[in-house]
Amino acid sequence: MPVRILPASAAAFAPRASFVTVVMDRVHPWLTRVLRRISSTRRALNNVSQQQKYLSETLSSASAIWSLASLMLPDRVEIDSPTELPGSIFSSHQILHVEAYVVHVDMIHRHEVAFKLTGDSIDALVRYHRDIHCANAKASTYEWSGKEQQCTELHKDFIQAINKFVFQTQVRALEGLEEEGDGELLEGRSEEVKNHLTGLMKPLVPPYFPRAIDLVLQPPLFPCLAGKHMWAEPLSFQALSWAPTAASEVSVCPLMAAYTSLYLDAAAQYFRLPLLASSLPPARQDWLLPIWPSA
Repeated sequence: MPVRILPASAAAFAPRASFVTVVMDRVHPWLTRVLRRISSTRRALNNVSQQQKYLSETLSSASAIWSLASLMLPDRVEIDSPTELPGSIFSSHQILHVEAYVVHVDMIHRHEVAFKLTGDSIDALVRYHRDIHCANAKASTYEWSGKEQQCTELHKDFIQAINKFVFQTQVRALEGLEEEGDGELLEGRSEEVKNHLTGLMKPLVPPYFPRAIDLVLQPPLFPCLAGKHMWAEPLSFQALSWAPTAASEVSVCPLMAAYTSLYLDAAAQYFRLPLLASSLPPARQDWLLPIWPSA
């Protein structure tokens, strides 16, 4: 895709040029209709040079100011705004009309027209960002060291961005051209301008502070086995010669001994010594069938 090449008048803080550069290589039927519509006198518009000259003269006029968009913005800080009904939004908001002028028309490579904001529109947006946007950003965030400095840097970045802002759209946007060189954007291009301008108003992002998390440790199941460490230490095995160990030499946890005694007493109730044959009931004789010898 061809690289965008803009004139020096499109740079940040650059004044408006006395003429607009128009680059075209052929006659476009739609442009011919537009130029004939806005022409107050009958003039020849049959070839490329005639259309190029007339379009450049029209767009270079001091009155050739385009209306790009209209922004509805709050006119006071939210913390100072009284509670109002939803229908009274116009009493707490202002309508800011964003205006611009054409700095470049490219009908050969990229088929685009470039608009740069007027000084009045830039000043109005800068005042809103300083007085309303930054104040709301500071009121909606908590306090931290360096908050005021970060807000100042945020405003400086916006000043640079709004002065560098150049809206580039399809060259068919010139269909909204009027007789004095002014005009307005059609076919939803104003929404693109609104999205670009609101995207330049960055929020105030506070620094990240990791929160301390309280760890709740589960108490051990057997308190007598809880040592100095939570995890059991690895066992080391060593070959030892066999030696009988007396029962008194074995250290048994009292809690484990109580559990062991409880289970042994319960088991003794269900598991007795083997039953003796004499204690079994006598077998019934009628159950026994005679066994006949085989022939």
